[in-house]
Amino acid sequence: MNILKVKKDNQPIIIFDGICNVCNHWVQFVIKRDPKGIFKFLSLQSDLARSLIINHNLINTQLDSIILIDKGQMYTESTAILHIINKLTGPIRFFILFWIIPKRIRDRVYRFIAKNRYRFFGKKESCLVPSKEIQNRFIKTEIESGKINE
Repeated sequence: MNILKVKKDNQPIIIFDGICNVCNHWVQFVIKRDPKGIFKFLSLQSDLARSLIINHNLINTQLDSIILIDKGQMYTESTAILHIINKLTGPIRFFILFWIIPKRIRDRVYRFIAKNRYRFFGKKESCLVPSKEIQNRFIKTEIESGKINE
């Protein structure tokens, strides 16, 4: 899949650290609370993710973050999380009240957790491999069996 096709699809994309345990749990959490399947997922380690990040002029210090691309806008850190929560179902929506906390404070807490995520939660040796039931939620970027998956 290329960057132009991703832009035309216009579905919200969550870019996440594919080897981070807490990030992978967050992706599973979102999938369970997104019954309409509006979110697509992309590993931060993929070439497509790097292209999208460069295209949105994201700086390297923000790469310890869940990244949300929605309607041409890129959101990081606590703002990305709150935008995602706003589109989910269930009691988790209560947490959108965190919008009242100043971004500077929200992001400081987010950065502390992000900086220590491997130490607190561990990491995987390789990126998450989605089960067949949820494969369609992940943007395929790898060459498999000699053809590009789109």
